[in-house]
Amino acid sequence: MFATSPRNLTDRRIRAAVIGTGGIARGAHLPALRALRDEIEIVAAFDIDEEAVQAFCADGGVPRPYTDLDRMLDEQRPDLVTICTPPVFHREQTVAALRSGAWVWCEKPPCPSLAEFDAIEAAERQAAEASEASEEGAGGGGPYASIVFQHRFGSGARHVRSLIADRAMGRPLVAHCQTTWYRDTAYYSVPWRGNWAGEGGGPAMGHGIHQMDLLLELLGPWTEVRAMAGRLVHDVETEDVSTALVRFESGALATVVNSVLSPDEVSRIRIDCERATVELTHLYGYTNDDWRITPAPDVEAAELAHWRDLGEDVPSSHLAQLRSLVADLRAGRRPRASGADGRTSLELITALYKSAFTDTTVRAGEIGPGDPFHTALHGGAPGWAPSHPVPVTEIPV
Repeated sequence: MFATSPRNLTDRRIRAAVIGTGGIARGAHLPALRALRDEIEIVAAFDIDEEAVQAFCADGGVPRPYTDLDRMLDEQRPDLVTICTPPVFHREQTVAALRSGAWVWCEKPPCPSLAEFDAIEAAERQAAEASEASEEGAGGGGPYASIVFQHRFGSGARHVRSLIADRAMGRPLVAHCQTTWYRDTAYYSVPWRGNWAGEGGGPAMGHGIHQMDLLLELLGPWTEVRAMAGRLVHDVETEDVSTALVRFESGALATVVNSVLSPDEVSRIRIDCERATVELTHLYGYTNDDWRITPAPDVEAAELAHWRDLGEDVPSSHLAQLRSLVADLRAGRRPRASGADGRTSLELITALYKSAFTDTTVRAGEIGPGDPFHTALHGGAPGWAPSHPVPVTEIPV
C-alpha cells in the first residue's frame, strides 16, 4: 500500500520524524533538525523501547512518542523521516517510510547487502510512481531515500572535487584512504556489533565507509579492487582490520586501510595529482583548516592561491547535508547520496569483502543477483560466514 493523497510543501514547514532514539539521533540528527527549525517541524519519534523514546521526546521537545512505526507513519504522515537504528533494520524501515509517502534520510551504512539496497531502490521507484500518479510531493518528484554521507557536503570536499574534475592540478595518480580508529572490548559488548546479522560488516562497513565514500566522491568510479582482511584482536564474526588496493577509471591507484585497532586515531585522505598533493586529516568531521594543498615546484603563486581558496567554511556535518536534502525535497528532485549515487560506497565495500574472502581481484559491476556476496557481505565464505546466524528478531536495538 502506497500513500496517494497530495502533500503541498509550498507554504509550510516540513514535518519530520525520527526513527531510533539512540546516540546518533541525540548527538547528530536532532541537533541538525532543530537547527533548521524555520524549515522543519519535528512531529514525532519512534523507538521499540518506550522508556527511551519517552526520554528522547521529553529532552528534545518532540511532541509525540511512538513504539509502533506503522502507526506513527499513518497518524503523523511525516514528509521526512530520519533513520537512526542499527543497519539490520534500515531496509524494512526505509521501505515503510517510502510507502507512506515520506522521504528518507538514513544513517550509514545504508543496509547490510546490495540485495537489500536493490529492494530499497525498487520500493523507491514504486513510491515515486504512486506519488507521480497522484501528483503527490513537492515538484512531482520522490519520495527518495538518501544516505547520511555528510563528508561530501563540506566546503573543502566541494572545492577539491571541482579541482580534480577540472584537472586543475593535473591527473590524479596516487591516493591513500585511511580510517584507523580504536574500539575496545566494551564497544563490542553491544549485541548488534561485531556480527554480520546486526552490523552487516566490520570497520570497512561501519567505520571506513565515510572516508571511502569521500574518496569515491573525489576520484570518481573505480574499476577493480584487491583486498585482505583479518581478525587480529577482537573476538567478532566480522573483521577488525582490512586493507585494499583500488584502481580507478582515471587510472589512479589507491590504498585503503580500515582499522579499529589503532590507538592513534585518524581519518585521512591523500591524493597525489600531477601538479599538487591534496591531503585531508581529521577524525569524525572536518573544516577548511583540515585540508592542505602542496604544489609541485613549477606552480605559480596565483594558481596556488586559487587552489587553496576553499571559500566560506562549511564543515562536514549532518546539518550541511540536511540543508541540501531539504532544498531537494522542496524542489522535488533526487538528492545526493540516493539511488545509484548512494549505492557506490556499498558496491566498493562488497567488492572489498569478496576480494579479501576469496583471494581474487574483483571488478566493478561483477557482483549481482546469484553471487553469494550480493545477499551477504561474508558471501558464505569459510571462516567468515557465521556458524550460528542470529535471527533479526533477537537483535536488540
